[in-house]
Amino acid sequence: MKLGFIGTGKIASSVITGICNSDIKFEKIIISPRNKVTAKSLKKKFNKIIIAKNNQEVLDKTNWVFLSITPKVGEKIIKDLRFKTHQTVVSFISTINLSKLKKMIRVKSTIVRAIPLPPISLKKGPIPICPPNKKVKIFFDKIGSTIEIKNEKLSKNFWATSGMMASYYDILRTMSNWLIKKGIKRHDAQKYITSLFLALSEDAVENSKKDLNLLVKDSQTPKGLNEQGLKEMTKKGVYKSVVSTLNSIHKRLNK
Repeated sequence: MKLGFIGTGKIASSVITGICNSDIKFEKIIISPRNKVTAKSLKKKFNKIIIAKNNQEVLDKTNWVFLSITPKVGEKIIKDLRFKTHQTVVSFISTINLSKLKKMIRVKSTIVRAIPLPPISLKKGPIPICPPNKKVKIFFDKIGSTIEIKNEKLSKNFWATSGMMASYYDILRTMSNWLIKKGIKRHDAQKYITSLFLALSEDAVENSKKDLNLLVKDSQTPKGLNEQGLKEMTKKGVYKSVVSTLNSIHKRLNK
């Protein structure tokens, strides 16, 4: 298996790191030279990385190609690239749908859209893919947990929630900074908050077959701290703001 990456940003780097630290069997990974600093860093870190002279060389020398570029760059460069027949193309581009990708690629290829996030570098996290594909599922299951989506329209809901990643990290930062201002050392504050949310997330995953409403209910006691926190955040419209933001991102994806 020869893998190629068009784009060497944060997501591409995370996926490549996950692949190289997994038991996925591959001959080499050819990456585009777009981000020279990241490309050289990956090549230095992993011995099966080759930096291509240009994007076309990535396609010419691989049978699996990952498109890890922004929608703006994708619109500009994909139509001018020459893909190979029966090549597997996995796109991480948020706003270019399957129909448009097929028109841009122009040859008969296996095209799948996927939504990897940075924790894939640790071989953790969900990876929604659309449409379902056995080979692609087996591949991503080695570096995360694949979720197959039959309906591309439904996949946009997953894309929308992936747009809340920075907001999540900002909640961690805000709570850590609050502790720091109260006199807690930065290392201890960040360790506590990140470990707390990790434990809560693992508990939620372990109990994900239950309705999440039960976890909300079970974590409160009458007149307790969690009850107060939930009531105040609800009153201030925090959760309505989350829904509003998701709707806004979703609207952008449907343009």
